Amino acid sequence: MTRQTIAILDFGSQYGQLIARRVRELNVYSKIYRADFPAEELAKLPLKGIILSGGPASVYGENAPRCDEKIFDLGVPILGICYGMQLGCQILGAEIIPAEHREYGRTDLAIAKTSGLLANMPESTIVWASHGDQIGGLGKEFETLATTRTCPHAAVHHKKKDFYGVQFHPEVTHTPKGSVILQNFLYSICACDGDWQMSNFVEETLVQVRKQVGSDQLICGLSGGVDSSVVAALLHKAIGEQLTCIFVDNGLLRKNEREGVVATFRDHFHMDLRVVDWSEQFLKALEGVTDPQKKRKIIGAEFIEAFKFEAGKIENAKFLAQGTLYPDVIESGSKDGNPAANIKLHHNVGGLPEELGFELVEPLRDLFKDEVRSVGEFLGLPEQMVWRHPFPGPGLAVRIIGEITKPRLEVLRAADEILIDEIQAAGLYRTISQALAVLLPISTVGVMGDERSYESVVALRAVETTDFMTADFSHIPFEVLGRISSRIINEVRGVNRVVYDISSKPPATIEWE
Repeated sequence: MTRQTIAILDFGSQYGQLIARRVRELNVYSKIYRADFPAEELAKLPLKGIILSGGPASVYGENAPRCDEKIFDLGVPILGICYGMQLGCQILGAEIIPAEHREYGRTDLAIAKTSGLLANMPESTIVWASHGDQIGGLGKEFETLATTRTCPHAAVHHKKKDFYGVQFHPEVTHTPKGSVILQNFLYSICACDGDWQMSNFVEETLVQVRKQVGSDQLICGLSGGVDSSVVAALLHKAIGEQLTCIFVDNGLLRKNEREGVVATFRDHFHMDLRVVDWSEQFLKALEGVTDPQKKRKIIGAEFIEAFKFEAGKIENAKFLAQGTLYPDVIESGSKDGNPAANIKLHHNVGGLPEELGFELVEPLRDLFKDEVRSVGEFLGLPEQMVWRHPFPGPGLAVRIIGEITKPRLEVLRAADEILIDEIQAAGLYRTISQALAVLLPISTVGVMGDERSYESVVALRAVETTDFMTADFSHIPFEVLGRISSRIINEVRGVNRVVYDISSKPPATIEWE
């Protein structure tokens, strides 16, 4: 595919993915590359511009990340953000020094030149800054575009190299006019066409899948979640009866999950859907296991066995589809060297294709979650499926702290159903990014009727986020929380206490395990 591309060089910024998302929201395709990605490789892309991300280092520090300086000779505009600005300015002859007054948080920006990068901006606006260094002296070929009270060169332009730099973060919502700055860079400076549309992506992907698969059979692991559901719908549109979906019932699903998947994909979309009931094998393998990572590994291994059992019955199957997304690849640490930490074991990255000897098809690999939902809507998937909250591959196993047993699963399923019912009834489901119930490995004293009880505790978790890399707890009204708590305690036998998790990510993760 030869879509116009903005390359983002990642210097370890916490906002790297956010920059990519903001660019795509403006209908321009963007992709994240490691900081030192070779200029000669970038030159092979349909490259329209480059963005240098922020980062925690100082450009004059030992082992500070650097880019290939030849990128400044590629003939495309470059925008440096925070660290990226300082690095670009340093390479092009400016001096970077420790700031006498560091800037963190909201600050006033005074714009000296309301054209080019800062066109359509007011003369004064609020921006979000986060830096301890700044430009000390500019070379003659630079011009200052904007200042703050303590930063004399808050936005700059190098006239000969077409390099722009901002000492603040236009990609965050705390910079209200940030999207205007990014739009100016993409359209006025880089002359992008704005050809990143979901309709175009779908048509390109259909052609690519048909070319890759040919006349062979393709297997898709269907979980019922947003990603795998969109993959299945996309592939079915591309190759029809050449697609077989396999749904593995691991015994760790939400209430009525299996029935819902069958109703949608077999009954509504008329897909070839195979259901494998492997619940007894999963539960037997998990007996006595309490370590979260061990749970994940066991579930992953059993899933492969169940999948192999059914896949072996499908003749002429040479391809396997997965719902891998762009953040999955980044979080798991990609082969091209992106500076990403292995935060958790992703159930849909690696392992399975090698075990089965299939060629991998990952049609959503370049997409963020919100883009996947847009594809789902375009393909006509039911709204409740497209906007369903994320559900982990290991299922309820990572929402039961401690040992997994059938009775504990039944308790959690019932509590989870009540939680989802009530937030939907209150009209909160779409405003909450993810909601879940967690069964804790403790019992507490309560009073039920005239008797003392000693029963389980359920923790509720609901978060709001745009990228799932950071998240804040949802401010669910107390009356809604009260109804959820009352129903769980009254309707779920074995629970006498409900608590609400008000932790943010970081430091806490969204799931408890």
